[in-house]
Amino acid sequence: MLSKIDVNKFKTLIEINSLINSNYKDTNVLLTKIMESATLLSDAQASSLLLLNKEKNALHFEVALGSKGEQIKKYTIKSTEGIAGWVVQNNKAIIVNDVQKDNRHLSSIGEEINYKSETIMAVPMRIKDDCIGVLEVINKNGNEGFSQDDIEWLEIFANQAALAIVNAKNMEEAKGEIQNLQERLHKDQYNTVIIKSPCLLEKMEIIDKVAKTDSSVLLLGESGAGKEIFAEQIHLRSPRRNAAFIRVNCAALPEGLLESELFGHVKGAFTNAIANRKGRFELADNGTIFLDEIGDLPLSLQAKILRVIQERKFEKVGSDITITVNVRIIAATNKDLEEQVENKKFRQDLYYRLNVFPVTIPPLRDRPEDIHELAFFFLDKFMKETKKQFEGFTQDALKAMLAYPWPGNVRELQNCVERACVMGMGKFIRREDLFLKPGSGTETEINERNLKNAINEFKTGFILKVLEENNWNQTETARALVIQRTYLSRLIKELNITSKE
Repeated sequence: MLSKIDVNKFKTLIEINSLINSNYKDTNVLLTKIMESATLLSDAQASSLLLLNKEKNALHFEVALGSKGEQIKKYTIKSTEGIAGWVVQNNKAIIVNDVQKDNRHLSSIGEEINYKSETIMAVPMRIKDDCIGVLEVINKNGNEGFSQDDIEWLEIFANQAALAIVNAKNMEEAKGEIQNLQERLHKDQYNTVIIKSPCLLEKMEIIDKVAKTDSSVLLLGESGAGKEIFAEQIHLRSPRRNAAFIRVNCAALPEGLLESELFGHVKGAFTNAIANRKGRFELADNGTIFLDEIGDLPLSLQAKILRVIQERKFEKVGSDITITVNVRIIAATNKDLEEQVENKKFRQDLYYRLNVFPVTIPPLRDRPEDIHELAFFFLDKFMKETKKQFEGFTQDALKAMLAYPWPGNVRELQNCVERACVMGMGKFIRREDLFLKPGSGTETEINERNLKNAINEFKTGFILKVLEENNWNQTETARALVIQRTYLSRLIKELNITSKE
C-alpha cells in the first residue's frame, strides 16, 4: 500500500487513464507521456521503457528519456542481461541504490555513451501476470536513493503502460478483423455461378477434384472470362471454405504500395506508415488468397511471392520478424506466362510453382450455350437495380448476342445488358438497345480487336449518337448521359469525336 496519496501524482494517473480509455491513436506518444510522468514524479534524471521480444529473447528500448535518450534507443540487450533482464527473468520489481557495486548491472552501454548510472529502480510490465517489458528510472536527484513509495508508484505506471499496449494490440486486431470481413464480403457475396455449356461443366468437374487439395492453381484465359468465379468455387468447395477468401488485383495496385498490401508493414517503415498493418497474406491465413493478374506482378516482388509459396514465410515491410502463414494460393492471368518467362519478365521458378495445376477458362464466344443464360440472369439483376420491367429479349436481340464475338467476354455481356436496361423503353430489350457493333462475328474481326478497343469503339459511337440527338449541346448531352460536362468534354477530346457534317 502507498503510505500516502500525493495529489499531483493522483491527478497525473487520472489524466493518463483518460487518454488510455479514449483509445489514444499514437501508442508511442502515450507511452512516452507515461514515462515522462514516471520520471518527473520519481524525481529521476532518466528513464526507459523496454519491450520484450520473446522470439529473440531480447529487450529493445521503445522509449528512452534523459540526456542520452536518443543514443540509448539504438541498443538491444538480451533478456537475461542487466538489471532489466533480472526483472524479466524474475518478474519482480527491484531497487538498486548502489548500481556500481551490483554485479547484475550491465555497464557496457553506459561506458559507450558516457553515462554513469548510480541508482536504478525497475519494475515489470505485466499482462495477465506475464512480463512483456520493463520500466526503469535512473539516478534519483539528491543524495537519497529510491524508496518503497517510489517503486509502488512506478508499478502503477507500469500497469498503465501495459494497458496502453493491450489497447493498441486490441485495436490492431480489430482493424484486421474488420478488413478481413470487408474482404470476405467483397461484392456483398460470392458471385453466382451460371453454367450450361459442356466445356465449362467439364472444367467444374476438374475444379471439384483440385479444390480438395492444397495445390496451387493457375487460372488462364482472356480478360472477363470468369477466372475470379472459378477461384471462388475452388475456395468454396475446399476444406478452407469457412476461412477467408482474399482477393488481390496485382495490376490495380501501384508497385510502391503492392508489397505493403501483400505482406503488411510495421509502424515507421515508410512515410505515412503511422501504425502496424496486416497484409493480405496474413489476413488469408488458414484460407485462400487469389492473386489476379499475376502476370503484372513486378519482378522485385516475385522472389518474395515464391518464398511464400515454398516456405509459407515472409517479413512485413520494415520488419525482420518472420511470419508463417497457412495459405492456399490461386493465381490468374490473361497473359502468356511462358512468353513472359522467355522475355525475362516473369521468373521461371515462380511460374513452375504456380503452374502446378493449370486450368484454362474458355472465352464466351466458345461457349454459346452460356450466353442466353447469362443474359437473362443479368437482365433480372439490372431490372431490380434500375426499377424497370422487361419481359425479356426480342428474337433479333438474342440472335445478335449469339453472333457477337464478345471480346470482353462475360464482363462485356454484363455491361451490355446493364446498358440495355438503362436505355430500353419497351416490353422487350431490342437489338439496338444492346449497342452491338454491326457486322461483328468474323474470325478476322475477333483477332484484330481487344477489350480496350471495343470499349473505346462503343464509347465513341454511343456519345456521338447522344450528341447528335441533342444537337451537339454538351450540357444537354452530359445530362442525358448522367455525367459531368467536364468529363464529357474530356471524353470527346480523348476519343477524337467530331461531327460528321
